Amino acid sequence: MNDLFSGSFSRFLSEEQSPRRDDHVIEMGSTAAARSGTAGVNLDKFFADVESVKDELKELERVYFSLQSSHEQSKTLHNASAVKDLRSRMDADVTLALKKAKVLKVRLEALDRSNAANRSLPNCGPGSSSDRTRISVVNGLRKKLKDSMDSFNALRQKISSEYRETVQRRYYTVSGQNPDEKTLDLLISTGESETFLQKAIQEQGRGQVLDTIQEIQERHDAVKDIERNLQELHQVFLDMAVLVQAQGEQIDDIENHVMRANSFVNSGTQQLTKARASQKNTRKWSCFAIILLLVIILIVILSLKPWNWGGGSNNNNNNSNNPTPAAQPPPQ
Repeated sequence: MNDLFSGSFSRFLSEEQSPRRDDHVIEMGSTAAARSGTAGVNLDKFFADVESVKDELKELERVYFSLQSSHEQSKTLHNASAVKDLRSRMDADVTLALKKAKVLKVRLEALDRSNAANRSLPNCGPGSSSDRTRISVVNGLRKKLKDSMDSFNALRQKISSEYRETVQRRYYTVSGQNPDEKTLDLLISTGESETFLQKAIQEQGRGQVLDTIQEIQERHDAVKDIERNLQELHQVFLDMAVLVQAQGEQIDDIENHVMRANSFVNSGTQQLTKARASQKNTRKWSCFAIILLLVIILIVILSLKPWNWGGGSNNNNNNSNNPTPAAQPPPQ
């Protein structure tokens, strides 16, 4: 009866608890789905922002090629008005590049803030796969921006160097002497490239030389403006390059921690494997010892034959209960 009641009570408890377990599983599944859905939405927005930054980088690259083409075109111009028009176009390109660079800097900083906020979500903390992916993508964008920085900086140096050669040729054409570095630096820094043409104005026709003076002045103004804007652009890129280096060191640090954690996990797995093998070995020898003990006990029992002890005592009892009759005297 007690078994019957206990069995019925157990079935009642199992029926009571099974729906709760199902509800718990459903609740956990819903929570996991909600977390994964939130992470998916966050990643969708993140990659949408990344695509926007990539579009800006492509536009910046287009501006670079336009500026490079304008510079190559300037080598073939010898008219002051044409140089002035080209200068205006190059100024517009450099201004646009500077604007794009500042926008990119702001957007990359916004991505950094988004990554920092994402680390507060469950399973998205520092060192997680999601966090490492985000940091790697943002650093990849920064490295592309750094490549653009190197291209613009190389173009700036090329424009400055070729303008220096132009001033040197003009000086030699007028004076018949090659200027030293100090003279070139003075002419370029002060913008008084036309002063050394005064001799040519006196010796040759004024109109032809004035066109040359205006051309040189326009080139000088163009180079100074472009170099100044490109220098500012270069400084913006340098600020972001520092961030790239810092983020790269952070990724390397995370990678080192992950590698160390992986090493610890592998070591722990090996220790668990050894412990399990040792446990199996201990159980095996314990079974052998038990079997050996049982065999010894069986041998002892067989050698003593305790079942014979009961038969001998019964025979003695029978003999004592049935005494032999006394001998009767012979008849007389």
